Amino acid sequence: MATTLLIHLLGGVALLIWGLRMVRTGVMRAFGGDLRRVLGRAMSHRLRAFASGLGVTAMLQSSTATALMIASFAERGLVATAPALAVMLGADVGTAAVAQILSFDVSWLSPLLVLLGVVGFSTAASSMRRDLGRAMVGLGLMLLALQLIVHASDPIRESTVLKAILGGLAQEPLLAVLFGGLLTWLAHSSLATILLVMSLADTGILPLPLALAIVLGVNAGAAVPALVATWRGEIGAKRVARGNAAFRWIGVLVILPLLPFATTALAALGPDVGRQVVAFHLAFNLAIAIVFLPVLGPIARLTERLLPAPAVPEDPALPRHLDQGALESPPVAIAAAQRESLRMGDALEGMLRDALTVFHQDDRKLVAEISRRDDVIDGLHEAIKRYLTQISREVMSPADGKRVMEIIVFTTNLEHVGDIIDKNLMELAQKKIKNHLTFSPEGMGEIADLHGRVLETLKLSLAAFVGGDVSIARRLIAEKTMFRESERKAAERHLQRLQSGRVESIETSSLHLDVLRDLKRIHSHLIAVAYPILEDAGELRPTRLATA
Repeated sequence: MATTLLIHLLGGVALLIWGLRMVRTGVMRAFGGDLRRVLGRAMSHRLRAFASGLGVTAMLQSSTATALMIASFAERGLVATAPALAVMLGADVGTAAVAQILSFDVSWLSPLLVLLGVVGFSTAASSMRRDLGRAMVGLGLMLLALQLIVHASDPIRESTVLKAILGGLAQEPLLAVLFGGLLTWLAHSSLATILLVMSLADTGILPLPLALAIVLGVNAGAAVPALVATWRGEIGAKRVARGNAAFRWIGVLVILPLLPFATTALAALGPDVGRQVVAFHLAFNLAIAIVFLPVLGPIARLTERLLPAPAVPEDPALPRHLDQGALESPPVAIAAAQRESLRMGDALEGMLRDALTVFHQDDRKLVAEISRRDDVIDGLHEAIKRYLTQISREVMSPADGKRVMEIIVFTTNLEHVGDIIDKNLMELAQKKIKNHLTFSPEGMGEIADLHGRVLETLKLSLAAFVGGDVSIARRLIAEKTMFRESERKAAERHLQRLQSGRVESIETSSLHLDVLRDLKRIHSHLIAVAYPILEDAGELRPTRLATA
């Protein structure tokens, strides 16, 4: 009998957590990119940041997901510490507000939400409607799970053993706090844990003082997932996660001795113990926001002093922005991969720029240095590719999936460019140095001119990759045609110098033409970023072949 009751109770808890996950994944698939943009635009003002954190978390029903989003902004240096902490205060209030809403008796909504969600998911033509259907099913399952937990708890209420255990725990509020924190960490959801505590308190299993102590533990434990996710991340993300944890833990330490007064005050809300529990949870988070929001400036400065920016990692081949904790949130993970791709582009720009210096100065040491930098390019490409394949497919929208493929293709082209510089251009440079060859002034000028245009194309390519700007994509395609013509004319002028008997041109003929060819290959790889942009804009013809 006891085993059956335990299975029913744990099954209800599992269904609650699963329903919460369905809501989060459905909303993330439908609005993930939009929610991220809302957070990004709200960073200019502290109160606006607080409100955006509250609203986004109310939709996602997960303060951890919001924490990972804002941490991605912080680690990229796009948001200061103070507004990022304001978002987190709003996120904490947001989860408490959702718990307050779900505490009302809306059990009649459960079958209706599941029915509408299944119908919407099964019949929707668009992916957004399917995702919203998934979210509705998840919300219905959450309400159903709360009913199952209440029904499963009824027979347990009379257990003398359980009463003895809970009675002992009620005498040790600190242990109750630790128990609540552990429960939240295991569930990875403060909302699910609060709803569970509310249900058990409603049935009389948890006395109010014990339930309130566990609620404090839930709030303390809710900071742990973000702490773990950002533990090895950038310093900006660490400041946000640890600052938010400090807010929660300070609040717990202050309120814990005052629990007897809180119990008395909550009695004024009426006999509904479950409502008292969620009201306490909301009041706790509102109190933290009211206390800390006005002094976020000094707190942010203290946080930055306690967590100073570390020195840049010595190994440039190690990725700096690929946060493993962000993998469950595709928009955040994609932004991290995009930033690492730009770092890869910066390293490639340095390689390409120095390649011309090698031909000018015959610098053997620089040849070796460029080869080492190609190892950096290879390492970053492999890390980005591996990271993108780990992103949770379950919460990835079609737009996110398309962007993942674009990043992989773009970084693969950058890696090919690095190989051409290392394996081809530097091999030609070594041949030039070994045989003491010298390009004619005109030939060197032509190479320098094409090289400069390739550098400019690389910058345009990176800009197009980040912004998806159609006008930049058009410029890239136009540049491809002009570059091809310039390369052809440079080769013709070289052949004219050969015919005139120029000694330098005769000695470096194959070398000169090979350098032109490799610059053209590099240019083609960089231009490739324009095609998907123009294709999305409907500006590409299906084929260049003439009709028969």
